[in-house]
Amino acid sequence: MSPTVVALLGFAAWSVFLVLCVGLYRIVRVSIEKRAPNSFSASGEDLPRFGRRLTRAHANTYEFLPVAGAVMLCALATGQSSVTDGLAYAFLGARLAQSVTHLLSTSNSAVLIRFVFFAAQVLIVIWWIIGLVTALS
Repeated sequence: MSPTVVALLGFAAWSVFLVLCVGLYRIVRVSIEKRAPNSFSASGEDLPRFGRRLTRAHANTYEFLPVAGAVMLCALATGQSSVTDGLAYAFLGARLAQSVTHLLSTSNSAVLIRFVFFAAQVLIVIWWIIGLVTALS
């Protein structure tokens, strides 16, 4: 399996893991607090701190998955995964690190660290796009 495939599947699996965590968190809240299952805000703003961070970490993941996923799929579909393979694990690592940092804290330093991990992902995707456009031209 190429690094690009691992990164793409890893990103998708991480998104599924986080949505399962959100679901489990809400099930616990419904059971313990006797909340109505349909009473949760989509943004998580009505939850305690960890619940808000978990909801936002999941949202951050699904917001960027289509962009990064499209670029990785393009590389795979055109036989140009050599363009994305070199940074695929770094990309996935930055995604996981961003989410974990988000789950741990929203302090100023944690937000800055989280931004560094997000910026790394964006820069990698930009690099991939440039590489793919060049390779396919």
